[in-house]
Amino acid sequence: MSKLVQEKTQQAVSILQEMDVDVWLTFVRETPAGGDPVLPLIYGNELTWQSALIINRAGENYAILGSLEAEVARRSGAYSHVIPYDESISEPLLKVLQELNPRQIALNYSINDVLADGLGHGLYQVLCSYLEGTPWLERLISAEKIIGAVRGRKTPEEVSRIRAAIETTFQIFARLFDHVKPGMTERQVSDFMHAQIKAFGVSPAWEYDHCPTVNTGPESPLGHVGAGNLVIAPGHLLHIDFGVEQVKYCSDIQRMAYFHVSGEISPPDAVLRGFDTIVRSIQAAVAAMKPGMLGKEVDAIARRIVTQAGYPEFKHATGHHLGRLAHDGAGILGPEWERYGDTPNYPLEVGHVYTVEPSLIVPGYGIIGLEEDVLVTESGAEFLGDPQLELIVL
Repeated sequence: MSKLVQEKTQQAVSILQEMDVDVWLTFVRETPAGGDPVLPLIYGNELTWQSALIINRAGENYAILGSLEAEVARRSGAYSHVIPYDESISEPLLKVLQELNPRQIALNYSINDVLADGLGHGLYQVLCSYLEGTPWLERLISAEKIIGAVRGRKTPEEVSRIRAAIETTFQIFARLFDHVKPGMTERQVSDFMHAQIKAFGVSPAWEYDHCPTVNTGPESPLGHVGAGNLVIAPGHLLHIDFGVEQVKYCSDIQRMAYFHVSGEISPPDAVLRGFDTIVRSIQAAVAAMKPGMLGKEVDAIARRIVTQAGYPEFKHATGHHLGRLAHDGAGILGPEWERYGDTPNYPLEVGHVYTVEPSLIVPGYGIIGLEEDVLVTESGAEFLGDPQLELIVL
């Protein structure tokens, strides 16, 4: 991971220059008990004692940390100054800040972005006590936008890892659709996919019991829920939400199948119409995506196609960032609902990777939901793998 950490810390320097911020300070302690979400990107290891990772716009990065962890910091190659301590971090921290004399110190707290909110309130109070009586106490600002950019703007290496996770996910789906049949339960489908996770040597992209989510027929509960005991039957829609984590990066894909009833020439019109609506919603949203567009604008395009087709408005965002986590923070492709804060107003940028996942319900048949992963480029957006355009009939 050292190469990737070096890439991300170098990227952070250029982002500080772009945003005209002098210093970004990540302050942590006992990270195995609840670490800052940004730590894997800019350090790549756990930290025990109070530690300060300082990235500044001049490119001179500092790691002030316990003496027992100094060698790990040196080996990362991401910090030009590694400063160990034994009894107290306050003296070396204040000395570095005095040398840098920053106009602003960006800290990891955020109202809108949970992945930029890694500095706990207690540790914030500790830091403020160290800065008491210095000019820097009045120069603290939120690092929300900095972290959003570092996390959101994927490097080529990060995109390569996401592509690999998506390809593995497609292979697992292919094996499933060769295997699944009426009479199987949702739980048996989930067990089969868990066996594939093990066979491929990867991990689930989110909580094991809920990855995959499996829905068969109209009675299956929707949302982030584990597979149940409902049995697949002819005339059922099968909906699966699934992703893997591979080399620390995730995929997040939804796929649909229909189990035909004996004598049917094709799936019912209601099913085909619902499936076509979701395909059109995704294709229109992705075709419109470009740098500078706001997340809420992408969401409005996808949402409008669903509602204009006569279906109720889906009660979730059209999409979210994808990366080290399935839900990777910063902006979303979503409406201006209170629960989303300001994140629908974040603009798309080159290097962002999003899911696009509108949904609808076909009465009597169940959910139709597809999810594709896309990369924002200078000229628009591209699918990171072939989208599902035809309903799988089994």
